[in-house]
Amino acid sequence: MRFWWFAALLLLVALPATARPRDDALAGAFRCAVIGDARQWLDCYYGAAQPVRAGLGLAPALAAQIKLAGAPPGGGAPALVTVRDEVMARAAGCMRVAAERAWLDCYYESATPMRAQLGLGVPAQAARPVPAPPVLASLPPPRPAPAGPPPMPRNTGLFNGMFNSIKPIVRNVPMQSYSFNKSGDFTVTLADGQIWAQSDEDEVYHPARWRKPASEMLVSIAPNAMHTFNLTVAGESRFYKVRRIH
Repeated sequence: MRFWWFAALLLLVALPATARPRDDALAGAFRCAVIGDARQWLDCYYGAAQPVRAGLGLAPALAAQIKLAGAPPGGGAPALVTVRDEVMARAAGCMRVAAERAWLDCYYESATPMRAQLGLGVPAQAARPVPAPPVLASLPPPRPAPAGPPPMPRNTGLFNGMFNSIKPIVRNVPMQSYSFNKSGDFTVTLADGQIWAQSDEDEVYHPARWRKPASEMLVSIAPNAMHTFNLTVAGESRFYKVRRIH
């Protein structure tokens, strides 16, 4: 059973006693899993955020999205399952964020891997739906990377403790060198001697287009769901799935 299916079952069991708007939203997002089409799944994911939008007094999500989230239509084998898993793992990790408005921003940003896979841009307006191609919500602009670990919430609730142990194992370490193989996958050697290579299963694959000297590039690496690792470079908005080879 996949990680997020396990989390969905846990959510449905624990929700009646601990539910907050964000718990309702995440539970709704998990229920979207029965949808086969990836783009329709993304609309359902956006519609699931409605309990938090309502609690914050924001304009509602698009009606079609809310309808999808309220009664997700099953049918067909789910497409882009690995990307969905990545989005849901990120969204669950947002439970570390204390403020509801900041949580909503984090929830929308978590959908970036699916938007990238579907070839969709990231709209400039934050957390407010605007007219778009068939039932697609707008996303907030990327938020600046925090200087330290995300704040721990003071209140208790579902998922508050599930991901608070996920911390970067590498933070802003300069590269010593980098290289690319014939397929465009990179291998990075860090200043402390660690060597990391891009994973073959990188589902949100875009080849790195690095041109700067290695010593000018700061690398952070953090564990993610399903025993994977994400590598980010300071100043870039995307992440790369990597594995350590030394």
